[in-house]
Amino acid sequence: MHKQEVTIYDVAREAKVSMATVSRVVNGNDNVRKETRDRVMEVIKRLHYQPNAVAQGLASKRTTTVGLVVPDLTNLYFAELSKGIDDIALLYKYNIIITSIENRLMKEDQAIQSLLNKQVDGVIYMSNRLPEKVIDAFERTDTPVVLAGTKDNREDLPSVTIDYKKADTEALNLMFNDGKKNLGIVVGDPDAVVNSEYRIPAYKEFIKEHDLGEAHIYTNVMDYSDGYNLYSQLAKDGVDGVIVTRDSSAVGILNSAMDAGKNVPKDLEIVTASATQIASVVRPALTTIKQPLYDMGAVAMRMLTKLMNNEEVEDVHIELPYELVKKQSTLNQ
Repeated sequence: MHKQEVTIYDVAREAKVSMATVSRVVNGNDNVRKETRDRVMEVIKRLHYQPNAVAQGLASKRTTTVGLVVPDLTNLYFAELSKGIDDIALLYKYNIIITSIENRLMKEDQAIQSLLNKQVDGVIYMSNRLPEKVIDAFERTDTPVVLAGTKDNREDLPSVTIDYKKADTEALNLMFNDGKKNLGIVVGDPDAVVNSEYRIPAYKEFIKEHDLGEAHIYTNVMDYSDGYNLYSQLAKDGVDGVIVTRDSSAVGILNSAMDAGKNVPKDLEIVTASATQIASVVRPALTTIKQPLYDMGAVAMRMLTKLMNNEEVEDVHIELPYELVKKQSTLNQ
């Protein structure tokens, strides 16, 4: 390969880093790990890469752009998070590039790499899934990353969340004190970090601690129709209280139970864990774990601005306060 044919993309690909990282190395930016810098320099030398002076000058400038990764823009949970992010980004004069992904491994890591290749100054990641491919992509770059509404179970990545285990335990305790003894939990993706590491373990611990017998864990309940169809199984299993991670699924369960002639909350109590607007417009209104979604997004964006500017961040794992809002789908209002 001739010298003039080698591009920054070729170097990034060979060194398995982002183009932004190559640019930082070329421009002498100190914010690159030594082992990463050495690897990039070895590839530059081997490929005889000679950066164009004009391109090099342009590459050294900040883009004032932040990448926002969301699994589904139509999901009200992520829409509320995004509002807080957008307002703080506007305040600090950052532009946002939004990438919507489906919960498939290939699309997630491709979306991340696409953002990093655009040389965004930072990334806020909101998907409930955090596959190894995504973590690897983040670890290969020096671009700051903050998780909003999800966690990294290894706690390597900064995050803004609530205490999911405590919140779910409080919700289960509410139904237990109402006399409900056959409790269940309904989640979407069982492999999502929050579900697999916090919510489901909290549920299992509660069932064991209160000697409630068989656990009733229902997974891959993603939307209204899934919730509606699930109710017959809940009834068959004798479930009299259920915590549901998705509001749309909770509404499906609610409507299906009422269509079957059941009384909510006497026959079945429902607590939903997202507290989007849909939980309050249905009747009976749903008892919810109210997450401060706007604040979570705003705090995540503010943390990212500090990381991008190399400012000190006292706590990179922030848990904001939640509230258990008792409404008509539980007896103890």
